[in-house]
Amino acid sequence: MKHIYRQGSDPGAPTLLLLHGTGGTEHDLLPLAETISPGSSVLSVRGNVLENGMPRFFRRLAEGVFDLEDLEFRTKELHGFLDSAAAEYGFDRGNLVAVGYSNGANIAGSLLFYYGQALRGAILHHPMVPRRDFRLPNLSGVPIFIGAGENDPICTPQETEELQSLLTGAGANVALHWERFGHRLTSTEAAAATEWFSRTFAAGGGERA
Repeated sequence: MKHIYRQGSDPGAPTLLLLHGTGGTEHDLLPLAETISPGSSVLSVRGNVLENGMPRFFRRLAEGVFDLEDLEFRTKELHGFLDSAAAEYGFDRGNLVAVGYSNGANIAGSLLFYYGQALRGAILHHPMVPRRDFRLPNLSGVPIFIGAGENDPICTPQETEELQSLLTGAGANVALHWERFGHRLTSTEAAAATEWFSRTFAAGGGERA
C-alpha cells in the first residue's frame, strides 16, 4: 500500500496510523499527527480503492452504503500491511494508535470490529458503523475517541451513538466529543482529540489492549 513512514523522537510513544478521508492522500493528516503527538512515529497510508479518481479504503454502493465484501477484504489487506510494515520499519506492532477521518475512520473501525488486537487505541473523526449483525471481538481496555457532529448529514448522531454502544458493549473505553460543524474536522475537535490522547497515553503509558 502506498504510504509514508516517519520515525519519531519518542520511542515510547505510540506509532500513529493515519487514515485519510475520501479523496485524500497519505499527506492529509500529517499536520494532525504533529498536533496530537509530535514525538510519535507516523505510518500514513493511502487507500487502495479509487472512486471517480478519489482514493478510498474500500468500495461503497452508494452514499453511506458500504460494499461489505470489499470492506472485509480491504480490512484484512490493511491488517496484513500493518504486520509487514512493523517488521520493515521496526515499530512496536502492539503500540499502534489509528487516527482516521471519515472513510479512514470507517476502515479503522472495521479493524477494531474484525481484530481485537489490531490497535492499541483509536481516534475516529466522524465514523460510521462499519457493519451490523456482527459479533465484535473482546476490546476490553481499548481506548477510543470519537469526534462527531450533532448536525452531521453523513454520520447522524444516532449512527454515532450506535457505534459507541457497540464498541462499549465489546469492552472498549469510548470517549465521545460532539461538535456542530456537520462532517467537518475542526480545530476544536482536533484539540479535544489531542487532549484525550495526552491524557490516555501520557509519557508512553496508558492502557494496553
